[in-house]
Amino acid sequence: MAKLPKYFLWGGAIAAHQAEGGWDADGKGPSVADVMTAGEANQPREITETVEEGRYYPNHVAVDLYGHYKEDVALFAEMGLKAFRTSINWTRIFPNGDDAEPNEEGLQFYDDFFDELLKYNIQPVITLSHFEVPLNLAKNYGSFKNRRVVDFFVKFAETVFERYKNKVKYWMTFNEINNMMDYSNPIFLWTNAGVTVEEGEDAKQVMYQVGHHTLIASALAVAAGKKINPDFEIGAMVSHVPVYPKTGDPANVFLAEETMRMRYFFPDVQVRGYYPNHALKEFARDGIEIPFLDGDEEILKNGKVDYLGFSYYMSTMVDKYAPLTPTNKVHGGVPHEVENPYIERSDWGWAIDPIGLRYTLNRFYDRYQVPLFIVENGLGLVDEFDADGQIYDQARIAYLRDHIEQIKLAVNEDGVDLMGYTPWGVIDIVSFTTGEMKKRYGMIYVDRDNEGNGTLARSKKESFTWYRKVIDSDGEDLA
Repeated sequence: MAKLPKYFLWGGAIAAHQAEGGWDADGKGPSVADVMTAGEANQPREITETVEEGRYYPNHVAVDLYGHYKEDVALFAEMGLKAFRTSINWTRIFPNGDDAEPNEEGLQFYDDFFDELLKYNIQPVITLSHFEVPLNLAKNYGSFKNRRVVDFFVKFAETVFERYKNKVKYWMTFNEINNMMDYSNPIFLWTNAGVTVEEGEDAKQVMYQVGHHTLIASALAVAAGKKINPDFEIGAMVSHVPVYPKTGDPANVFLAEETMRMRYFFPDVQVRGYYPNHALKEFARDGIEIPFLDGDEEILKNGKVDYLGFSYYMSTMVDKYAPLTPTNKVHGGVPHEVENPYIERSDWGWAIDPIGLRYTLNRFYDRYQVPLFIVENGLGLVDEFDADGQIYDQARIAYLRDHIEQIKLAVNEDGVDLMGYTPWGVIDIVSFTTGEMKKRYGMIYVDRDNEGNGTLARSKKESFTWYRKVIDSDGEDLA
């Protein structure tokens, strides 16, 4: 099968809060991630008011990339990565979010980190806000409920754009900005935007108010970045779970189409620069008031993104005649959701659907006609050492192989413009959803368990060598 282009950005992805540790090191302040306890598959993570003595917060140490970044980057280079996606932890730069001046030690850390990547010709791909809103902004300002927080975000963006304008070309504003559409689950508004829905507030109204402010913040950041360096490539980043109809019944087909609007709302605004008509009709029906200020339409129009990054892990299915709230555990997070009998599932119940990635690439490209970037994709597994001391993660290799095959079809047969592919958790990190370590995505193993025990030693899994071969062959050798 045909190769992928030489310029294709083969890489790997993590988030600062899930990997770095050093949660209070060198002037860093607490973020919304730092008050999330450990959980497990059937026990949600708890969000505490402050960091409480005696509670375990797995992100505080994570896998200590903060102290191991040189060793880790050397491993990324050995794997052949051409790009590495991570985030800049907002509270390393502005510990409280509203600080008058940035924290120089935090800025210097990322200088050193990016220099290390560039030493090996690995391009940094940087997310500005990846579930790392300063806790102070959440507690004392209401975070993105409050328009003032837009200004704090833009100041943060301008600071790092200016500092790293000659080191970082590829940027994204908000990670999985559309996750807040699942506003019935408080974890998403909290992690995405540092927001809680208070008693007496309408959750949907809060979500769209917060959504508008983050969209304005994203657009202002894009415009600011382009002034600082016109060569920046600044993208949006969304979570995408395509929705299939259970049957060919027209009612089911249209239900799937309506449900997909939830997936498209944020990228519609970020890529096109205006609110879609169906959303305006919904706001009028439901009495939703969007806090538009004079000039906001121009801000959105002038802050359109250059590309669309997205995460893809699974697909889901809906049935008009199924309960509004699913009784089974399907994980797509949409009404009338049912299990797809044609698709296998991971140990955590996530659908494994490689063809759904090709479908997604085509739907996005047909809709937006901008370059796309798969910045998360991977399989969470419980990895165990074999008798010879090695991890033979064949299931992970098979998952990645099947998805890369579909990527090649989308590019070479369908004509999709795809910038790159950075599988999630290229090195083991703390799971966002559960706070576990045993749910591992990496091709590099880190010796740390769910209780925080372990040496933090790094070792290569079988997938490490396999992925190096894939990159070396531009995706031709997937055996």
